[in-house]
Amino acid sequence: MWSNCKSNVSNVSMLAGFTTNHNQHLTVVLMAAMSLVVFCIGCSAEVRKIWGHLRHPTGILVGLLCQFGIMPLTAYLLALGFSITSVQAIAVIILGSCPGGIFSNIITYWIDGDVELSITMTSISTLLATAGLPLSLYIYTQGWIAAGCIQIPYLQIGFTFITMIIPVSFGIVTKYKWPKAAKIILKIGSAIGGLVIMGLGVISVLLEKVRWNTSWPLLVIGGVFPILGGLAGFGIAVVLQQPLNRCRTIAMETGAQNMHICLGVLQLVFSLEQLAEVIMVTVMYSSVQLCGGLLLVLVFQMYKKKCQKQPFTATEKQNQSSRSVPRSHGEIQSVRM
Repeated sequence: MWSNCKSNVSNVSMLAGFTTNHNQHLTVVLMAAMSLVVFCIGCSAEVRKIWGHLRHPTGILVGLLCQFGIMPLTAYLLALGFSITSVQAIAVIILGSCPGGIFSNIITYWIDGDVELSITMTSISTLLATAGLPLSLYIYTQGWIAAGCIQIPYLQIGFTFITMIIPVSFGIVTKYKWPKAAKIILKIGSAIGGLVIMGLGVISVLLEKVRWNTSWPLLVIGGVFPILGGLAGFGIAVVLQQPLNRCRTIAMETGAQNMHICLGVLQLVFSLEQLAEVIMVTVMYSSVQLCGGLLLVLVFQMYKKKCQKQPFTATEKQNQSSRSVPRSHGEIQSVRM
């Protein structure tokens, strides 16, 4: 048993989670892609707006409570409830401990949320993930680490996020000095970085010819997790008496994780065989996150149009009634004359 445990631990690369030396080149590309993604997050932030929210940090604190408190705890409870394997449980907790992404900023805009708060939370949560993600893994994964003989490179993950501070800072500076260029970088760079990260994960698994795990517990967890996160974020924001637009914003920031960073961290932690075992939970989460966000936008926009019609109809009726009064009054005057 000890020899099997020792063999499993040796399969986990401390640098990139890959099992062969030639994949170190892919690791360099992975780190560059993750840097590009967080650089784009910085390009979406404005110093003035961030400072305004930092001066009145209630919304930020509520959002961070949900991001780094509720989501990892929910991931832990889901992993316990479905009795998944150690590797799968750690992957779910990594997913729940990741910061928010640019996707939440886009959806927040279309549901009339607090866009400035959303962008500020995304930027700050990305920076705080430097300590938040390794800390969540240390708190919630101890039992599974011992049972599965898995070694998590806490220092490597923390160092990775520390290096991410540099590109996100450059992104904020770029937004401040060259706002037009920052918009273009945000649109193109985030798409390229995300595609590269996802492509590296798929290509690495295919090169080793390992079989993807499509077990139903992982699919269910990936499907319900973003919904539970969004509902929890909205409910906590309501309880703490946040404005309704902030409640929608916090809900999106809580439920919508940065899947690019999540895939990057999974590749840092797991070997290719282990990555193939857990990759479907990220695919399912991303699909539900995307489809759910688009559905939410559609429903909200329909509701918004319906609400806009009602005040217009009432005003029109009031105008018609006000017009009818002078006419009747004029007719009375003419009769009297």
